[in-house]
Amino acid sequence: MTEQPTQAAGMTIVPAGAEPAPRGPAAAPAPKMKTESLSVYYSAFRAVAEVTLPMQDRKITAIIGPSGCGKSTLLRSLNRMNDLVSGSHIEGKVTLDGEDLYAPGVDVVDVRRRIGMVFQRPNPFPKTIYENVAFGPRLYGRISKSEMDDIVERSLRRAALWDEVKDKLKQSGMALSGGQQQRLCIARAVAVEPEVVLMDEPCSALDPVATIKIEELMQELKKEYTIVIVTHNMQQAARVSDFTAMMMMRPDRAGEMIEFSETQTIFTKPKDKRTEDYVSGRFG
Repeated sequence: MTEQPTQAAGMTIVPAGAEPAPRGPAAAPAPKMKTESLSVYYSAFRAVAEVTLPMQDRKITAIIGPSGCGKSTLLRSLNRMNDLVSGSHIEGKVTLDGEDLYAPGVDVVDVRRRIGMVFQRPNPFPKTIYENVAFGPRLYGRISKSEMDDIVERSLRRAALWDEVKDKLKQSGMALSGGQQQRLCIARAVAVEPEVVLMDEPCSALDPVATIKIEELMQELKKEYTIVIVTHNMQQAARVSDFTAMMMMRPDRAGEMIEFSETQTIFTKPKDKRTEDYVSGRFG
């Protein structure tokens, strides 16, 4: 006769030598950030249609798709950069740790501190390397010289740039190479201790060597930050991201997300034929 597990004080007691009952799959962690049925409008034109996209903490989420399908518009909506465009508005929700970032009374400046952004082309300020990195922290309060020195060094180290510029912090950031300028912009973004870093085609203006450095840097940064990247480079998305969202343009020219999954699944076993054609190079 087989001895059965018994219950005691709310616990299951498994007899010696018996196999424990199999457990179901662990619940997926709540996303750090999420869009829910998000539509983005420029006046009456809907540029992005009803996108629900979870972004996991300390993971890299790539947004891919052909030109004009709303990738950058979606990305800019995550930290309310689209607010700067006259007539833009949204329907749906964007949440960070469950907080609705478009709710009445939300401090937009604080949203952009918590969700930093790196743009397609390097855009250092016409200031010294030191002042580029110190610019953001100075906006948020009085910081002593020694504290600022620590912030600048820490941020440049996080951007894998410190060893290259530590002896020329008083030189103009504009004098750096393109790849170094982009890493300086990353240092500037992380200097204010964001929770999420958005990257809009961060390597499109860089040579292959600089691109590799940025990709290696992303892998280091995701140990501390949630990263969302827009890229046209399929190989880059496959190399660096943990999850991938595929977007396409609908007949009404609104961008929609047609598929979302772990990156390996998107690139090896996509469910949508359009995704398969795009990632294999047969479309787009």
